[in-house]
Amino acid sequence: YTRVTMTNRLGALPDTLLTKLIEGNNIIGAQVKHVSPASLDLTVSDEIYKIRGLVLPKVGESIRELMPFMEGVKASIDEPLQCDSLYLVKLNESLDLPEQVYGYCNPKSSTGRLDMHVRVLADGVPRYDSITPKGYKGELWVAIAPKSFGVQIHSGTPLTQLRLFTGDTRFSELDLELSMQDGLVWHPSDDKKMLYSDLVTNDQDGTVVLTALVEEGMCGYECIADPAQVVDVANIAHYDPIEFFKPLQIIDGALRLERDKFYILSGAERVKIPPNLASEMVPMDERSGDFRSHYAGFLDPGWGWGSDGQGKGRPFTLEVRPFEDLVVRSGQPIAKIRFERLTAEPSEHYDSGGNHNYQSQSGPKLGKQFR
Repeated sequence: YTRVTMTNRLGALPDTLLTKLIEGNNIIGAQVKHVSPASLDLTVSDEIYKIRGLVLPKVGESIRELMPFMEGVKASIDEPLQCDSLYLVKLNESLDLPEQVYGYCNPKSSTGRLDMHVRVLADGVPRYDSITPKGYKGELWVAIAPKSFGVQIHSGTPLTQLRLFTGDTRFSELDLELSMQDGLVWHPSDDKKMLYSDLVTNDQDGTVVLTALVEEGMCGYECIADPAQVVDVANIAHYDPIEFFKPLQIIDGALRLERDKFYILSGAERVKIPPNLASEMVPMDERSGDFRSHYAGFLDPGWGWGSDGQGKGRPFTLEVRPFEDLVVRSGQPIAKIRFERLTAEPSEHYDSGGNHNYQSQSGPKLGKQFR
């Protein structure tokens, strides 16, 4: 057992330090192959329960203690997760973090694009997707709720990712204004950087509000929900998209989204994340309408950067579920992102690394399971 000495710099931990935490038994049960530039994939075990409802633990309570409240019934990992049912699965990884380290979790992009609601629960933490306070020690669980069709997962399937921090280094408005001068955000179609003054709207909280891509041609998909269908997450490029999604049609210059349906859309602006930063999509508030704009939302350092820094950004794919009927037009706010600094640059950033699933995406892109 080895205690890992952390850097004195504040921020998110890069791959090199995540690897040290695995090797030092601070992250137990993890594999180094699941480390990305600034995150670690967390994988499901074969311990799975079908539950009636979720209960957040109080301080000092374990998730296992709460199983009677959730009316958990043992299930089989070999059986598909049923649409509109709720499951709780123990993760293979557990934590014994250094005293200055805390974390947050985000569903993986492919999870969100399958319309699966995924949230991590930790012993004694009364918040979803939160590994707090600093120095957490305990098990991790994930709640899974397929919303549009059944999903087959397997022991070892990565559904969510962990990010670890030594301090809060999110942007101020001044940080954002200066970084945009360096090309943090690029115009949707013109070959030019967007400046702070070019933003359609601003929430004055260090975030960038993205607008919706609404243009002739392919600009989105509507899910054809069918509880009888099943997608196996291990079947890459296997399924015919037309059996699960239909292209969105623009009517009178707008997209018309129906309440409680699921859509794959795209942000219009292209985002370019330097290797010393990471980015997270955060919820829109009710001032923009009553909808959810993403299920996943974390992007590793180097997204849209190019292998040599000459990239000109890449748009985000959005997983949208409206809670009221919406009419979406070009230039309408649809999502927002915030940025945070790393304690150090990773050894390999997103665009310089291997063949990532969404490295070449432009516009809305379905999950990797679809041809």
